[in-house]
Amino acid sequence: MRRKQPVSRPRSPQRRALLAGTAAAAISAALPLRFAHSANGKLKIGIIMPRTGAQAQGGIDAQRGADVAYDVLKDKGYAEPELMLGDSENNPQIARVQAERLIEAGAHVLSGCFDSGATMTVAQVAEQKGIPFVVNIAVADAITEQGYKTVFRAFPTGMMFALDAFALQKELFKVAGRAPKTMVMLHVNDTFGTPQRDLTVKLVPQHNMPYTIVETIGYDPMARDLSAEVRKAKATNAELVWLNSRVNDSILIIQEMVKQRWEPMGIFNTGPGSFQVPFMQALGKLSDDIITFAPWYDPNKPMTKALEAAFLKRFPDRLLNLSHAATFEAVLIALDAYKRAGSTEPAKLIEALRKTDLKDNTSIGPGVRFNDKGQCPDTRIAGIQNRGGKNVIVVPVAAANAKPIWPQRPWRERG
Repeated sequence: MRRKQPVSRPRSPQRRALLAGTAAAAISAALPLRFAHSANGKLKIGIIMPRTGAQAQGGIDAQRGADVAYDVLKDKGYAEPELMLGDSENNPQIARVQAERLIEAGAHVLSGCFDSGATMTVAQVAEQKGIPFVVNIAVADAITEQGYKTVFRAFPTGMMFALDAFALQKELFKVAGRAPKTMVMLHVNDTFGTPQRDLTVKLVPQHNMPYTIVETIGYDPMARDLSAEVRKAKATNAELVWLNSRVNDSILIIQEMVKQRWEPMGIFNTGPGSFQVPFMQALGKLSDDIITFAPWYDPNKPMTKALEAAFLKRFPDRLLNLSHAATFEAVLIALDAYKRAGSTEPAKLIEALRKTDLKDNTSIGPGVRFNDKGQCPDTRIAGIQNRGGKNVIVVPVAAANAKPIWPQRPWRERG
């Protein structure tokens, strides 16, 4: 699969602003001619991800899912795409500039952005320019609540995420025979963590959860010391710790919990931090038993088996995870639309995306289709537990490949 190098951002704000304005003018003039056809017959997918900055590891992981896509799809009747890379640097405004630059360079479809803030700004650009945007990872409900006609997301919304997480927690407690009575939440205070906190606070009483929320504690995602936040959370004596965190801050929180000798009944995460290889490598046996609720891949689907085999062949030192599978599925959705549209013209691609009905996919659920908002209503999540440097599904029981360890073991007994 041909892949262009990441588009480097301008070196100064003044130059960035000038180029962005120039790009916008050029785009307006060139769109009708550029999108009449693809010069090399390939669908050009502009993928915007944080390749540097606080979320770089997640963005790099996600890109691997796109890199391996054609290895899986070439024998299934799909055309080889051309991947065009852009670095959002974990900054929504830079993501906007990158989206405009990729469109100017000829991208027929945009995808990304791993972060909800960046995704919302790219969605605005896509809508303004009439370019289809296939979201790979982003939970903010607002992304598909703006009336956009060019935005399509198979990843679940924050509301879908929360409702599924509650149902799976109840299933976990029932299977294990024990439930916590109190919960404290630690969350990043950005466009990912804050909306998830608000939803959780609103929905816990409505869904008759066995626990009450004793406190929610936000923190800067760029923080390098979370000892005070962990100390405050420990003082609540909550039995359950619920994290909305990414890799680096997840590591800091667990290290502080161990240092402060805090051993609650269990730790949940509804962020991308705890299931990733860097998290498990950094913490070793201390990463065991933590459960992440996430839109996972269904290990029993034929497409998942093909993806995992191709992924491990190309990246033998990694484990297939959410970031890889969700980005692979975004590329699959774009190529499926291109196959049915028979054209790289934006209007035809958008119309094909609206009619998507993919059954041969990887995510948990019956398949991929989009409602009138551009949201797939069928994607489900799973409870993933860390075990000896690997991820296993513990709920839903119907898709599980291991029994849950709950309550979670004391730190000294893990591994």
